[in-house]
Amino acid sequence: MTEFTPIASTVGGILIGLSAVLLMAWEGRIAGISGIASRLLPPYADGAFPSRLGFVLGLVAAPLVYLLVTGNEVLQTVSSNLPLMAVSGLLVGFGSAYGSGCTSGHGVCGLSRLSIRSLVATITFMATAFATVFIVRHALGT
Repeated sequence: MTEFTPIASTVGGILIGLSAVLLMAWEGRIAGISGIASRLLPPYADGAFPSRLGFVLGLVAAPLVYLLVTGNEVLQTVSSNLPLMAVSGLLVGFGSAYGSGCTSGHGVCGLSRLSIRSLVATITFMATAFATVFIVRHALGT
């Protein structure tokens, strides 16, 4: 059963949008997590390493800040099936490389810029996610 959390979801959406706008304003870059994370590894093509590192550290620190502010832990369920996790990670990495971006780059930033390519990418990954959840929960019964 999934909890309905309209306030937390709205605040989270506002913070995601604000971070995307600030990154575009300060760095002139799209807030695509896969691109930001992949450019943390050498060779560094530009001088934006500190902002990329700060962005990723902010993602890691967010649950800690949430815990400090609300006193509630962030509950996350992660599979203990390591082969499944490895294959899933490879598929996500392949998909974001093949699709020239990830859900945040296309879904948040691309759609807000009215990019047709991002619209097609978002429809594709959302349809795939819906089909995967349906198959896993209903066809496989897990």
